[in-house]
Amino acid sequence: MIRVENVSKSFTLHNQGAVVIPVMSGGELSVAKGECVALTGASGAGKSTLMRMIYGNYLTAAGRIMVGDLDVARASPREILMLRRHVLGYVSQFLRVVPRVATLDVVAEPLRAVGRSEAEARDRARELLAQLNIPERLWQLSPTTFSGGEQQRVNIARGFAHPYPVLLLDEPTASLDATNRATVLALIEEAKARGTAIVGIFHDEAAREQICDREVDVTRFTPGMAA
Repeated sequence: MIRVENVSKSFTLHNQGAVVIPVMSGGELSVAKGECVALTGASGAGKSTLMRMIYGNYLTAAGRIMVGDLDVARASPREILMLRRHVLGYVSQFLRVVPRVATLDVVAEPLRAVGRSEAEARDRARELLAQLNIPERLWQLSPTTFSGGEQQRVNIARGFAHPYPVLLLDEPTASLDATNRATVLALIEEAKARGTAIVGIFHDEAAREQICDREVDVTRFTPGMAA
């Protein structure tokens, strides 16, 4: 489902004399259906950068990033939006939503976007919010008012509402208590069982060992860091 081939990336610091900082060269990654691959490496090695390139937030300087049959590196903005709607989910560490939208609607929105009925979307949202221990009294409030841990769980519920064929997970168990951590790991296992290809960053070593099939050290693609 995911093939990253000879990908390179650099950043230009326009406010510092247009200095060019190379951050990745010759990046390679493949993830099959039902497989979970962990990105590892030192801080600054490019783990988040690679995830953002797969998601289409960062443009590549060279190479291909195939998600299914679409080359994200060359796709149009419309193609990227359709990919994100139907195929490619992303659970980041930070919740970014429109203020004043109720939590229940935030979680249900990905299902509405793919044509599921209002009742079905809301039922799935309720199920996930309850599973992740978000109190029902908060479901009609905006999650922008929630604690960091509650926002993270809302973000996870939203990311798992639609059965995306491909999922990107950025520290999905960070700062969670044991109960909610176990719930998130179970959701990941369920996604793998239905054939979802997953790429994740997991600083939680025990979680990584439990759910990941392989690790890819991105340091070997990082100029100045590769051994």
